[in-house]
Amino acid sequence: MNNFVFQNCTKIIFGKDTENLVGQETARYADKILMVYGGGTIKKTGLYDRIMKSLRDSGIDVTELSGVKPNPRLSLVYEGIDICRKNGIKFILAVGGGSVIDTAKAIGVGVPYDGDVWDFFTGKAVPKETIPVGTVLTIPAAGSEASDSAVITNEDGWYKLGLTSDVMYPVFSILNPELTFTLPDYQTACGCADIMAHLMERYFTRVRNVELTDRLIEATLKTVISNVPKALANPKDYNARAEIMWASTVAHNNLLDTGRVGDWASHMIEHEISAIYDIAHGAGLAIVFPAWMKYVYKEDVARFAQFAKRVWNVDDNLFDLEEMALKGISALESFFSSIGLPVRLKQAGIDHTRIEEMADKCTMSDSYTVGQFKKLSKQDIINIYKLAL
Repeated sequence: MNNFVFQNCTKIIFGKDTENLVGQETARYADKILMVYGGGTIKKTGLYDRIMKSLRDSGIDVTELSGVKPNPRLSLVYEGIDICRKNGIKFILAVGGGSVIDTAKAIGVGVPYDGDVWDFFTGKAVPKETIPVGTVLTIPAAGSEASDSAVITNEDGWYKLGLTSDVMYPVFSILNPELTFTLPDYQTACGCADIMAHLMERYFTRVRNVELTDRLIEATLKTVISNVPKALANPKDYNARAEIMWASTVAHNNLLDTGRVGDWASHMIEHEISAIYDIAHGAGLAIVFPAWMKYVYKEDVARFAQFAKRVWNVDDNLFDLEEMALKGISALESFFSSIGLPVRLKQAGIDHTRIEEMADKCTMSDSYTVGQFKKLSKQDIINIYKLAL
């Protein structure tokens, strides 16, 4: 196990009707805020009205920024930064899923910065401060509600890049599983794949003697695998929705990073798919992760066999390590298919024509490698895309 420092400052407020507490929580930080959200869904469900009442009852003046899209766009981040600066706004409330929260985080670090916020995503600068961000989560998937990261897509060239910084943890996040009852099945399934990918990126490590976090990751994976079918069968199953929502947060709040080094190649490979083709991030991960596994499993067959046994209950008395590893990969792929997700690029309407372009963007140069479990070159990434066709 490696040395580590773990600190997560996000206050989690979990349970039924907790969105009604948003006013009193926000009032601790500001009486003038920017509220960021997506389209009209929160208005159709009545969530918008409940949040606005809570904010107004606490004496908070609200400026709104709507229109966040999946694979959130840099142009809207710029718009939010401009609104905050012009109106002296010192707090941002994100109401939505990961795309909304990532937009709010990017706005937050952009407001006090003299340069272009995109500098942070390209590594030209490091964020030193932010205006505080709070969240009301409506889609359990990205884990952004308690993470130190955000991912934004720049329409100029369609580059999708991530940023990680300690200043980006939300100050509070409100998690009411009831708010997920109206999610479409496909969005629920995509969220599941995103959660599982966050767990698997951490699980496939070359660091030894990390038994505790191995077991925590395995338990969280099994919880998601067990409860997603229940939520799809009965969208108003509160207990299943609660398990999924809490798993989403735990999967990406950095607790499960402790003492180990994750991989993250699959995320980087997928980012190029969703940046260009604008598919759901979770759907892209359901395609990429099994292909990545097939390409790298021989680097540590025993870890993949452990994954097969502990997560998918593959019997180690019946198979050798390599057979177990392959059965675990097959089980993951079958699970994604069973909940309605694509597991091949062609199932998402994507062909081979832009594979080299995506690999170029992913690696940035021929000498650059991606991932930690196995360091991947541009050619490796091309091979993984081809495996995923």
